[in-house]
This record gives sequence, structure tokens and C-alpha cells, in this order.
Amino acid sequence: MTLLVFSLFGPNAVTTGGVLASWLCAALLGGLAVAFRLGDPAWIDARGGYVLTSLVGVLLCCGMNWITRDPSAGGQAFLAFPVLWAGVQLRRTAVTLVTATALAGDAVVLFHLQPAGHAVSDLSFFGAVLVVMATMLVRAGETQDRLVAQLQQQAATDSLTGLANRRVLDAALSTALAAPVAPRGTSLVLVDVDSFKAINDEHGHPVGDDALVHIAAVLRSVVRAGDAVLSRTGGDELAVLLPDCPADVAAARAAEVLDAVRAAPLVLPDGTLLAISVSLGVAHAPTHAVGLEELYAAADAALYAAKRAGRGRVEVAAVS
Repeated sequence: MTLLVFSLFGPNAVTTGGVLASWLCAALLGGLAVAFRLGDPAWIDARGGYVLTSLVGVLLCCGMNWITRDPSAGGQAFLAFPVLWAGVQLRRTAVTLVTATALAGDAVVLFHLQPAGHAVSDLSFFGAVLVVMATMLVRAGETQDRLVAQLQQQAATDSLTGLANRRVLDAALSTALAAPVAPRGTSLVLVDVDSFKAINDEHGHPVGDDALVHIAAVLRSVVRAGDAVLSRTGGDELAVLLPDCPADVAAARAAEVLDAVRAAPLVLPDGTLLAISVSLGVAHAPTHAVGLEELYAAADAALYAAKRAGRGRVEVAAVS
């Protein structure tokens, strides 16, 4: 739209070539806009389409200034549009490429149309404007990306233990259950701290929190994150999702967790050691359940069977 206004009322309206160039540029940009609007953004981005669009915008602006012999600030101002768009939409490397191309193109036009002294002066001023604008936009975008990443991590992570939260576990479990049935199935292990209320009552809630953090660290040392999803589901209950894992292997992993917790007492602030015990329930899909809720219920039933049997043990869900 700005190009068309300039073709009718601005410096481009002085010559027929300027008017024609404005309309051709507007038509080309309009065509690109329609094509990109209808196309798949991921496909376009993967093939550098958006970077190419910015570069085409830079070349069109420089070409129009050359054709209309317009080295004015108004003519150069058009270069701010592709750089501005790149700074908002693209990554740092692409923004650097577009800005450098804009500076190079502007330099060619200015030195062609003006004495060297005037060209250096204009290029220094407008080049500084483009560089500062691009830098500020890139930094603002990167800051926003970092904040979004932090918020996403906070939304997916239990703030105390650093393990995944229940929402993430549910999503991972749903994905595992909805995937084509694997020969070995999917296992879920629930881990509950024995006598957790007694720990809080005797030593205080900070020690209870330390106990949960300690057990989470033991879980990480026994179960590799690449093989499982480690989660705190709430309160003193943790969970381990083991995709493509049969029930017997999951029970063996649960026993390893049990032994590791027994072998690593918690060091209290006064230097004394606090022995911690956990009970674990194991359930497997499709052996014990099929859906998400049913698998949770089966693992929970196995966990409480371990509690009733004396705690500090592993129980596997009964086959229904």
C-alpha cells in the first residue's frame, strides 16, 4: 500500500518508470503474501522462504531507488520495512543477513547517485538506524523466547523435586498407550514414602521436603531419563513411566529403586542420618489395564498392597 501511495503522490510519481516499478513491486509482494498465506509455514520456513522474502524486499527497495534516482531519506526509509519484518519474525543469523544486504544495497545506490562525501554521510546515518533497530528487535525476541521457555519449563516441572509434574506424566502416558501396541507394553511404577507424615511431625516439613528431593535424586540415579518419565504426582507420591517395558523388567527396576533408597539415608541438618523407606506398586498395560485411568488404578492398588504387606517392598498388580 505504501508503494502504491508513493507511485501516485511521492517521488516515484515523477517518472513513468518509477510508477511502473512501484506497481510491479506491489504486485510481486502481493503475490508473495498470497502464496505464503496459503502455503504451509513450516515447509516455507524450512526452505528459507521467509528469509528470501526479506531479501527480495531489500532488493526491490534498492532497485526502485536506483530506477527513480532517489537517494533521499524517504527512499531509503523503505529499507526499514524488510529489516523490521525480519527482526520481528526471523532468527539472529537471518536478521544479520537481511540487515547486511540492506546496508550493502543502500551503499551501492547512494554511491551511484551521490558524491562520495554525501553517500558516506547518508549511509552512516541510515545504516546506524538499521543496525540499532535490528539489534534491539533481535534482543527483544531472544528475551521473549527465554521467558517463554522458562514459563514452559515451570509449567511442566514440579518446583520442589525438579521432576515432571502430573500433567506431563499424563500426556506421556496417553501417548504411550495410544501408540501402536509395542510387543513389551508400557509399565507404570508408583513410589510412595512410608510414614511421611511421621517424618514431617518429628523433624518438620522442611525435612519432609528434603526427603522428597532426596528420593527424586535417587530415582534419577537409578532410572535413566532417556528410558522413562520421572514425575511427582502430588504429595509424597512419585511415579516412573517406563514405555516399551514388560512387567517383570519394571518390577526389577522398582526393586533397584527400593534398594537404592534403603542404601542412601538422608543427612539431616545436624549431621545425623534418617533412614527412609518407600513402597512401590507396578502395573503394566495391557497385562493389568488398557486405559490411562485403569493403569493408574492398577498401580495404585499394587502400591497399597505393598503398604498393607508391611511397607518397604514392591508389589505388582494382579492380573484382572
